[in-house]
Amino acid sequence: MLDIVLIRRDPERVRRSAKRRGIDPSFVDDVLRLDAEYRSALTDVERAKAEKNALSAQIGRAADKATAARELRPKLDALSAEIAGAEERVRASAPETPQSRLAELLTQTPNLLDESVPDGTGEAENVVLRTSGEPEPLAFAPKPHYEIGERLGVLDFERATKLSGSRFTVLMGGGARLARALVDFFLDRAARSGYVEVAPPFLVTRQTMWWTGQLSKFSDAMFVDPEADAFMIPTSEVPLTALHANEILAADRLPLKYAAYSPCFRKEAGAAGKDTRGLIRQHQFEKVELVWVTAPERSMEALERLTLDAQSLLEELELPHRVVALCSADIGFSPAKTYDLEVWFPAQGVYREISSCSNCTDFQARRAHIRFRREPNAKPELAHTLNGSGLAVGRALAAILENFQEADGSVRVPRALRSYVGTEKLTPVER
Repeated sequence: MLDIVLIRRDPERVRRSAKRRGIDPSFVDDVLRLDAEYRSALTDVERAKAEKNALSAQIGRAADKATAARELRPKLDALSAEIAGAEERVRASAPETPQSRLAELLTQTPNLLDESVPDGTGEAENVVLRTSGEPEPLAFAPKPHYEIGERLGVLDFERATKLSGSRFTVLMGGGARLARALVDFFLDRAARSGYVEVAPPFLVTRQTMWWTGQLSKFSDAMFVDPEADAFMIPTSEVPLTALHANEILAADRLPLKYAAYSPCFRKEAGAAGKDTRGLIRQHQFEKVELVWVTAPERSMEALERLTLDAQSLLEELELPHRVVALCSADIGFSPAKTYDLEVWFPAQGVYREISSCSNCTDFQARRAHIRFRREPNAKPELAHTLNGSGLAVGRALAAILENFQEADGSVRVPRALRSYVGTEKLTPVER
């Protein structure tokens, strides 16, 4: 959530950021108008209370207090009614009141973009920063991962559809082992880089989803139990970021670095007709997530470090990839700046996102009241939060199947994973 004080002080900056995102900035005028009404109500409360206190003091100084009280009673009653009305206006219009129109607008306002974010109107204008590893030309026509996986007997889409419907997959044999190997590999490397491993809940409250910016913006993409009002997490960024909600941390504890494996659940409501085959867009997928909580002045440096941590996994897996700076119109709701890691898929001849690393600055921390003190008696300040996939398991598995495929239908296991998988190659099996 944006700071209302920032919007008052520099509304043009908020308008400029909204325009860069491709959003109509007129909401800023509505915020300012509603904020002015709220502050006017506050002023009315204070003025009426001051007048009432003055009359009460006048009664206290009067020689005949009973007569003074009787004469001034109509004015006191009128001021009491005025105070009650103004206080009700304050409650109805306060940014802290979830039902107020001002609160609604503030919660629907995306984070301010960092000035270093490139301008653009969509994905085509994202900027490639660096590329690592040359895609290895194959001596045969490469097959897509879903065909490779079915031939190997490690991906079973037909039975998954029987069990759960579309956009689900059953991993079998070597596919299940490879997915488990990827999780262990990602978590082991995160531990070496100083991340604390966390096993979070996979169901969270509405409040937790709101703290991290998932609600109400993305409510139509979530799986929810309406009776319990509990949400299946779309990413473990949600519980990891909210771990320190309503806490004040000591500065010497920062940065906090967490890593968590979790299944993730998304309706993919906006992806109708896209990637209907394979592992790219699933209702249920697995991911290892990396989250930082850090001081504001270190957060951009932390974003670079976080991105390198995720990229190093692709380096070890020997997967050709690139780092892309998302342009202004392609960045999500909560981040101020985002880098995507994209891995090469030879069957399509394109790079596809496998990780998204974002600096959310104080946007989530303001919602969740995640603060820190620089000194024991110092005023608490909002921390900055960052998150990144380290990495998405299904997409990594798909990339391995395509990049390490061989003409006979087998797939080589990357050297970094062989001790986890227990074999150097996946070969076709009868089902």
